Amino acid sequence: MTAAYDDFAEAYTAENEDSLMNAYYERPAALALAGDVAGRRILDAGCGSGPLFAALRERGAAVTGIDQSAGMLAHARRRLGDGADLRVADLAEPLPFGDAEFDDVVASLVLHYLRDWTPTLAEVRRVLKPGGRLIASVNHPMMVNLTHRAEGPRPDYFERYTWTDEFELHGSKARMTFWNKPLHAMTDAFTAAGFRIAVISEPHPVPAARELFPGDFEILDTFPSFLFFVLAAE
Repeated sequence: MTAAYDDFAEAYTAENEDSLMNAYYERPAALALAGDVAGRRILDAGCGSGPLFAALRERGAAVTGIDQSAGMLAHARRRLGDGADLRVADLAEPLPFGDAEFDDVVASLVLHYLRDWTPTLAEVRRVLKPGGRLIASVNHPMMVNLTHRAEGPRPDYFERYTWTDEFELHGSKARMTFWNKPLHAMTDAFTAAGFRIAVISEPHPVPAARELFPGDFEILDTFPSFLFFVLAAE
């Protein structure tokens, strides 16, 4: 995943700024679930070029951002300034933080890149304070299932499998590989790691997007692409 995001970091950053999926759907939903974050210390796990980091910081949070892609972090540094706490780190490896350092961890569209969530969730749980929250968004398993129907026979919803998506972002070719998990596999992983599931959310895009993206808005407004969780560290 690192090399892929390094290759199209500039194009992805531009797409993320004002796209329907990011600016009018995923990011507003994540911020709404986070609620009042003033004074909270937050780890933005998989922060990319930093748009969610910036929004959380504007709301009064003390934010640390990590990402596996140095190319994406270079864009984040330009956005956030030299004083921003940004670090290269792999979510599949131990996190470079002490125990109970954060009030919240936000993982925006990153867990679905990982085959095995167990070590990652254990590390997230370790760096969270007791009662802290993991706020995560992932590809909706039904969206993945529907996408594959156009390519051939429908895959087994309950199967855990990898799939690759290829598309164009601002003139650059993008290719990303994801791991699909059914909902019960996700919730089982969360509870096994010591989290209590507080919220499962399937939000709509924000209403302002209707006029900006008339055709795509109707599709997204009637069939979810992402699934959101708020998980409390027990």
